Amino acid sequence: MSIAAEPNELRDDVLNGLRLSTQLEKVWRTPSGWMGALTSVDHKVVGRRYIITAFVFLLLGGLLAVLMRIQLAGPEKTFLSADKYNQVFTMHGSTMMFLFAVPVMEAFAVYLVPLMVGTRNIAFPRLNAFSYWMFLFGGCFLWISFALNVGPDVGWFAYVPLSSLQFTPTKRPDVWAQMITFTEVAALAVSVEIIVTVFKLRAPGMTLDRIPLFVWAMLVTSFLVMFAMPSIMVASTSLILDRLVNTRFYDSSSGGHPLLWQHLFWFFGHPEVYIIFIPGTGMVSAILATFARRPVIGYPVVILSLIATGFLSFGLWVHHMFVTGLPQLGAALFTASSMLIAVPSGLQIFCWLATLWDGRPVYRTPLLFVIGFIVIFVLGGLSGVMVASVPIDTQVHDTYFVVAHFHYVLIGGAVFPLVGAVYYWFPKIAGRMLSERLGRWNFWLAFVGFNVAFFPMHILGLIGMPRRVYTYTADMDWAHLNLVSSGGALIFALSFALLLVNVIYSLRKGALAGDNPWDASTLEWATSSPPPPQNFDRIPVVKHRDPLWADSESLPVVAGLSAERREVLLTSLAEAEPQIREASPEPSIWPLLTAIAATVFFIGSIFTPWAVLWGTPPMAVTLIGWFWPSGSKEDEE
Repeated sequence: MSIAAEPNELRDDVLNGLRLSTQLEKVWRTPSGWMGALTSVDHKVVGRRYIITAFVFLLLGGLLAVLMRIQLAGPEKTFLSADKYNQVFTMHGSTMMFLFAVPVMEAFAVYLVPLMVGTRNIAFPRLNAFSYWMFLFGGCFLWISFALNVGPDVGWFAYVPLSSLQFTPTKRPDVWAQMITFTEVAALAVSVEIIVTVFKLRAPGMTLDRIPLFVWAMLVTSFLVMFAMPSIMVASTSLILDRLVNTRFYDSSSGGHPLLWQHLFWFFGHPEVYIIFIPGTGMVSAILATFARRPVIGYPVVILSLIATGFLSFGLWVHHMFVTGLPQLGAALFTASSMLIAVPSGLQIFCWLATLWDGRPVYRTPLLFVIGFIVIFVLGGLSGVMVASVPIDTQVHDTYFVVAHFHYVLIGGAVFPLVGAVYYWFPKIAGRMLSERLGRWNFWLAFVGFNVAFFPMHILGLIGMPRRVYTYTADMDWAHLNLVSSGGALIFALSFALLLVNVIYSLRKGALAGDNPWDASTLEWATSSPPPPQNFDRIPVVKHRDPLWADSESLPVVAGLSAERREVLLTSLAEAEPQIREASPEPSIWPLLTAIAATVFFIGSIFTPWAVLWGTPPMAVTLIGWFWPSGSKEDEE
């Protein structure tokens, strides 16, 4: 297949083999040196940075979890003071939810989605670079504040009136609230990029019913982010205004209401569970098909389940508020919706089990983590149905039963698939294989350590241990189970230390991976490992849902894109028919400068409202510089 090009333009259909690869690498490569590092808009470079940064935050958040478990390992311990425990507890939850769980899923999407849909870069690559810098600066702002003893101490949910100026007159809640702004701006930017990439940059022939399931999962997730994230941004901005300029959004004595915070927060907070979980299901589907040696059974069912989960996730938020005095009819409605959402998740699980049953499973490390995910997530789902019931939730609300439940759902539903994805896609990203022997040790330490750490918390909650306490007395009879839980947490932490060792060792001495070491079926494995700057010398043409299994000899390709400048092919939304050639932006320093200006604007605005005034001109200057026409052919078009 060939597309029209301009006269006298050097195109990819007049070059072959090494000449074509060399020319495209020259056009698409990231400039060397520190300036190249600061200006890169390559989705693979940005994706790697996202992944590494998110895992750094995972290690930091995990370290805080270990500190909490040491404090709670026995009664009346003084390892952490009450104030420090509140900061550690808040930092752990905020780091895991806002700086790791959501960003790391979007990070894998930034790296993989353009490869899986067969294009040369993500849509809006400069916006992609900007989103990373905002994420990095927001995370650094939070952790530097913690190091300076101004870390937030009001919980990762920052309930009012505790976080109001009256009860917390320090700047700690403001730090938390503005960190939200940083991370949500980054998440919203990535979501826009993913949606446009999937809808308009797919390889010719990749119709909607040929899109990989991981890409479908990230598409649904991106829509969830776009509809859920504005709620928490409104909530946190309103909190900052209450604290800084004495508005009264949450003050019941002046016409506001504290429950407004809970409604705004949980309208975001429960979809966020699925923003974290749905990408994990996409990873599971990708890994399962490869190691079961057959396509996932029920492809349309899985897609419809993903979409149904996305819709239903917006009708659950009130089940976090059953003890706030809701009308009984409202509680009954949200109980029903909370139970209903188990249906699409259950359908996916049955499709995965059927795929394993009908396939020829190869039990490598990625598949072990998938099986671990299924076991743990089913357990977490069962306890979720329990807390969806008003009478049960009333008894276990704010106890360690709830802590156990959401860790089973989030770690089982997201972290286990994520670690499996690391083992699965590491060869593509790094060009080397992770150690299978260390990987199996990694899995069993994680599986055993996790269950030993968190299963006893169900019992602790049922016998009355409240969450968010920094100590307890010896006569409460919680010591033995807390000691067991702390021991399991250390084993679980050891599994991540082993993963880190495996990654560092394999980067240096791991076996070379080759282009497709798993004999997988999707397009990211059709290029070299690691991929070249241009991803593909020629854009592939897709004729099957599993193109590398259907066209095992060589993929058909489309020719006619420029070999002199960065260019991507736009295709139609439904049928992925070629439409036009579109210039792709060159590296630029303006996304970084814009992020720096936004950082000054956001941080300054929690100290003085005048920051909005004097922070606007630098923002305007950097945005003008970003969009100013440079006289290039791209601008003329």
